[in-house]
Amino acid sequence: MTPFVSLSMYALPEMAAANATFWAAIREALQEEGFANIPETIAQPSLDLPEEIEPQTLLSHMCGYPLLALYPGQYEILAAPLHDLPGCAMDPSGMPTHRSFIVVATDSSLRNLEDLRGARFTMNGWHSNSGMNLPRHLVARLAREGRFFGSVTVSGAHVASMAAVAEGSTDVAAIDCVTFGLVAHYRPKDITRLRIIAETAASPAIPFITSSHTEPALIEALRRVLTGAAHRPALRQAMTGLSIRDIRPVKAQTYAAVAAFEEEAAAAGYSTIA
Repeated sequence: MTPFVSLSMYALPEMAAANATFWAAIREALQEEGFANIPETIAQPSLDLPEEIEPQTLLSHMCGYPLLALYPGQYEILAAPLHDLPGCAMDPSGMPTHRSFIVVATDSSLRNLEDLRGARFTMNGWHSNSGMNLPRHLVARLAREGRFFGSVTVSGAHVASMAAVAEGSTDVAAIDCVTFGLVAHYRPKDITRLRIIAETAASPAIPFITSSHTEPALIEALRRVLTGAAHRPALRQAMTGLSIRDIRPVKAQTYAAVAAFEEEAAAAGYSTIA
């Protein structure tokens, strides 16, 4: 099987060169350690969730919610990036975190969470931590008989949700703060059409992963390269182009926090965002 690399989570077309440079620096470091058969290029980005984490997946990144819900036993968590963007931080244990921004149109009359009762909500997907799980947790305490929003629709992507809010075809969306920050950098005019009215709780940052079929020595090498980026000038420079400040080691159990948000919403009688 030919290994492949996919970095689709944060892959605006404007970021293609930066992602390619990032992978080239990692590839060079792996080759210096003696590993062969390392792919030269990144696969074309896709926002569709795969049926499985393919055995030949060498490096990818994926939202923690589908990892837990859909792919148990199919992956190894390597590390997590700390992005240098608003909403991203590091918790007391040293774990990078992100959160979602609750956004409405700039000229919307909606000002706070209570105003969103009965509003039209759009999310990127049912298995999204930032688009569904975190906002579900945020508004669970406000729901009445399991309902809060007037309607819930799926856009397929955070950027599509942002456009729908700006254009007025929906009222509100929850946008991963990393995506929001990258759009603000590359497409600043798009951000002027949106206004943040609330933020969700902080959640473990989206991790870099590899297939559970990847050979153990290569898994450890990937971890060393990613978490040792500060000592590799080429990789450190590539990270700057992606607004990544640091890449930190993480433990798989850290992502139990993602499941805890779901459990707390269910305990409040709000197991399905509605």
